[in-house]
Amino acid sequence: MATRSLLEAGGALLQRAAAGSPLSTAPHCVLQKPPPFIASPVPFLGHAVAFGRSPIRFLEAAYETYGPVFSFTMVGKTFTYLLGSDAASLLFNSKNEDLNAEDVYSRLTTPVFGKGVAYDVPNPVFLEQKKMLKTGLNIAQFKRHVPVIEKETKDYFKSWGQNGERNLFEALSELIILTASHCLHGKEIRSLLNEKVAQLYADLDGGFTHAAWLLPGWLPLPSFRRRDRAHREIKNIFYKVIQKRRQSGEREDDMLQTLLDVRYKDDRLLTDDEIAGMLIGLLLAGQHTSSTTSAWLGFFLARDKSIQEQCYVEQKAVCGDDLPPLSYDQLKDLNLLDRCLKETLRLRPPIMTMMRMARTPQTVAGYTIPPGHQDNPAAGEKFSYVPFGAGRHRCIGENFAYVQIKTIWSTLLRLYEFDLIDGYFPTINYTTMIHTPNHPVIRYKRRLC
Repeated sequence: MATRSLLEAGGALLQRAAAGSPLSTAPHCVLQKPPPFIASPVPFLGHAVAFGRSPIRFLEAAYETYGPVFSFTMVGKTFTYLLGSDAASLLFNSKNEDLNAEDVYSRLTTPVFGKGVAYDVPNPVFLEQKKMLKTGLNIAQFKRHVPVIEKETKDYFKSWGQNGERNLFEALSELIILTASHCLHGKEIRSLLNEKVAQLYADLDGGFTHAAWLLPGWLPLPSFRRRDRAHREIKNIFYKVIQKRRQSGEREDDMLQTLLDVRYKDDRLLTDDEIAGMLIGLLLAGQHTSSTTSAWLGFFLARDKSIQEQCYVEQKAVCGDDLPPLSYDQLKDLNLLDRCLKETLRLRPPIMTMMRMARTPQTVAGYTIPPGHQDNPAAGEKFSYVPFGAGRHRCIGENFAYVQIKTIWSTLLRLYEFDLIDGYFPTINYTTMIHTPNHPVIRYKRRLC
């Protein structure tokens, strides 16, 4: 697996509220030095087309010319990119009141998750909600999740037969939804997951687009209308399950029960609307990243057949020659598979950009970024490996993601051998928010046990 460039390690972005807004000045009237600005002859759009077509090429060229900090406009907004370890330190070590996350992400997440949760609430409330969710993401639960994920994987891939060629990313996207819903939502919600509900999830997930981030939410775009309709219908499904659980008095050891029982610091229980929104967020926040990472892992293993075979041998060495059902403790000992997964996350991080809005002047690499800029860092040294973020914004689902992906691929390695088709290894699709593989079709053959 080839080493990737500095710029593929991540990103941070500071957006100016209005293009051309005045720069702040430092205390004692010392004039601050603004970042280099990349001019564009195209009004309004700015560099949106070039950046959208190939962001890595655009950023590498800008880095070579302007260094680790530079600004440019896209769709009437000014962005500042920060590249390197100093930039990452600024992002991950900053206070939320200085570099703010909800100012950037709320326009993406609120229409999908709903109001009153995640980036739609003040940061202290969001941190309480994350702590509530994290309560249900513990080792005892992970131990129960492994056999559930293994069974879901076996059941899903029964339709693949003995051999063939299939879209791996599409299959894993569907499987990730099934396994995450079963493990994170509970058996009642998983039992309602039919083709219609799966399509609602797909329509809701379609809200995570560049258009949703850059364009006003009131525009009557088809994708916006599908997203909003799916949000209402999925919440109605969740409301019925929540109310039935409340009324029955039955208790289950699952995330839904955790959210029904938990309280805010002021002793207030979560409302049904908050629970439904948090369940949606818990599922969709990790669905795209996990399915993308799982697919890339499959293609890396298919390209390097020697490593793939070593991972299969490791299954027998750790679990036994007869390959009995997986356990959580065995997953921890699958060191080669673990390293392959982490290398996949290094080479193909599902998200190349982490965004913040600068609320106060920020100084990095000798430049001062004024309030209102949207900040995007790419790390090269410290913080160079941050597939799940770092600091106060580190992903709470990281451990579940490792359990989910390692269980799925342990099961798949026991079932099949995988090969590239005529040597084709997918290129990266940069047109989506999550960087998926282009034409992700893989060849498979069932193993002879």
